[in-house]
Amino acid sequence: MNSTPLLSVRDLRVNFRMDKHTNFEALKGVSFDIPREQTVALVGESGSGKSVSSLAIMGLLPKENATVDPRSQVLYGGRDLLRLSGDEMRQLRGKEISMIFQDPMSSLNPVLSIGNQLNEILMLHMGLSARQAQERSIALLEEVGLPEPSRRINRYPFELSGGQQQRVMIAMAMACEPKLLIADEPTTALDVTIQKQIIELVDALRRKHGMAVLWISHDLAVVGEIADRVIVMRHGEIREEGTTRQIFESAKDRYTQALIQCRPPLDHRPLRLAVIDDFMADGTIMDSSKEEAVRGLSPNDEIVLEVKGLNKEFVSREGLFGKRVLRAVKDVSFTLPRGKTVGLVGESGSGKTTVGLTIMRLHEASSGEVLFMGQDLLKMSKKEQMPFKRRIQIIFQNPYASLNPRFVVGDILMEPMRIHGIGANDAEREKLARQLLERVGMPATSFGKYPHEFSGGQRQRVAVARALSMKPDVLICDESVSALDVSVQAQVLNMLQDLQEEFQMSYIFISHDLAVVKYISDEVIVMNQGEVVEIADSDEIYRNPQHAYTKKLLGSIPRGWHAH
Repeated sequence: MNSTPLLSVRDLRVNFRMDKHTNFEALKGVSFDIPREQTVALVGESGSGKSVSSLAIMGLLPKENATVDPRSQVLYGGRDLLRLSGDEMRQLRGKEISMIFQDPMSSLNPVLSIGNQLNEILMLHMGLSARQAQERSIALLEEVGLPEPSRRINRYPFELSGGQQQRVMIAMAMACEPKLLIADEPTTALDVTIQKQIIELVDALRRKHGMAVLWISHDLAVVGEIADRVIVMRHGEIREEGTTRQIFESAKDRYTQALIQCRPPLDHRPLRLAVIDDFMADGTIMDSSKEEAVRGLSPNDEIVLEVKGLNKEFVSREGLFGKRVLRAVKDVSFTLPRGKTVGLVGESGSGKTTVGLTIMRLHEASSGEVLFMGQDLLKMSKKEQMPFKRRIQIIFQNPYASLNPRFVVGDILMEPMRIHGIGANDAEREKLARQLLERVGMPATSFGKYPHEFSGGQRQRVAVARALSMKPDVLICDESVSALDVSVQAQVLNMLQDLQEEFQMSYIFISHDLAVVKYISDEVIVMNQGEVVEIADSDEIYRNPQHAYTKKLLGSIPRGWHAH
C-alpha cells in the first residue's frame, strides 16, 4: 500500500487583484493532503476559499487577476502542478484529475448532444475510434445510472432533468478513469432524493475505480455522509481538520461547532437557531436545547386564506394541430390560519411553486377557489384585485433576479409604497424603509447601495424588507433560503419567525429542504406530481409519515456523521 498522499497542497496562497489599489487575499497559506482512494471534504461558507483551492489545483484560476505565491506547491505524482506548462496541465486535466461543478448546465455544451460531448473526450484523451467511443459512452452513462442510455445518448442537455445532467457531468469526469475527482458543490441545486443518489453514486465509483475524491460543500450534513476526512475553511484559512468522526463528535474549533449547530435539528425545535456570530463573539455556546418553540394548529385559529380544489393546466403545442396538456396542480385544497406557517414540500416538478404562483395570480388557475378573508381572489378583475395584491406578497429563491439592479435599496423599498399609496409623502416612506432595513438586520448604509454590492443572504433580506413594506397578511416564501449558506439561512429563518410574531403574518413556506420546513412550519403539505399526498402537523409527519413518498423524502435527508 503506497502511503504517500495522492496530492499534497503546501502553503497555497492566492491573491486576486480587484482594482489598481486593492488586493484580496483569497487563500492565506493553506496546506492539506488527499490520501489515495479516500474522500476528503473541504467545507466552509461562501468566500471561505474552498472553490479557489480546487481551481488552483486544476490550474483554472483566471490568469488576468489571480496570482499564486511562488512559494506555494501542489504536488502530484512527484510533480508540482503549479510549475507545469499549459499543455502539460491540459494533458493531466480530465485524464488524471477531473472536476464536476455545481451547475451542470453551464458546463455542458447546449448545442451538442451528450453523446457527442462524451465521445469527444474519449477520442481526444483515450485515442478511441468513433465506434469504440460511442460504445464506451453508453457504458459510462449506464454506470452513472442514466435510464435508457442508448436512447438518451442522442439527447441535448436541456432535454434532461437537473439530476440527469449532473449524472452526465459525472460520466464525462469519469470517462478517462481519473485518479482524483474534484466535486465542487455537486448537489447544492438538487432535491434531497437526487442528492442522496448522487452521493451514493460518487462513493460507489470511488470504490470501484480506486480513485480519490475532493468533495467541496457548505453543508456539513452532506459531507458527513460521504467523507473520510473533513477540512473546515473560513476566510482563506484552515480552521480545523480531522476524520469525519472527530469533526462531528469532538470539534475543537468554535467555527466548526457553529457550522454543526446552525442546521435546523430534526429531533427538536429550538426557539432560535444558532448563528455563527453567537459562537464567535464570546465563545459561549447557546444551549439551544433549553427553550423549545411550540408549533402546531389549533381548532380556533382564524383562517386567513382557504384554497379549494385548485387546478392548473399548462397547454403546449405539439406538431401542427396537436396539443399536450400538463396537469401541474391537481385538486389542491388547504387552509392557512393567521400567524401560522404551512409548509409545502416536494421534489422539483411536484407543483409546489405553481401553487404559490397561482394563489398570487402570476399564473391563472384552470379551476378552483382561493378565498382570502372570504373573498375569491380568482374571480376578481384586475382593478378589484389591486387592494388585495398588497396583502399577499411573495419572496423568490433568487433575490438577484427579483431586485431591480438599477435601483438603490432605498428606491427598491419605496417604489411599491408609492404605487400602493403607503405613507403620506416620500419623507415618511423613507423613514418606513429605514425602519424595515433595521428590522431585517441590514446596516443603515445599505439604503443608498445597489443590489450587486450585497451577498446573497443580504439580498434576500432586502427582498423580505420589500415584501414587508406592503404590510402583508400572507407571505409566500418560494425556496427563499435554499441558496444560502447554513449560517445565513439560520439568520433568515430566525428573522422570519420574529416578524411572524410581531406582525401576526401567515406564511406559505415552499421548499425541498425538509429539515427547514419541519423547523418553521405548523403544518406540512407533501406534494408529488401535482397532488397532495399527505397533510399533517409538522412534528407528526416526521414521527409517523403515512405515505410512501413522504417516507422516501424523509429517508433522503442528509443526517451527517450519525447516519454511518
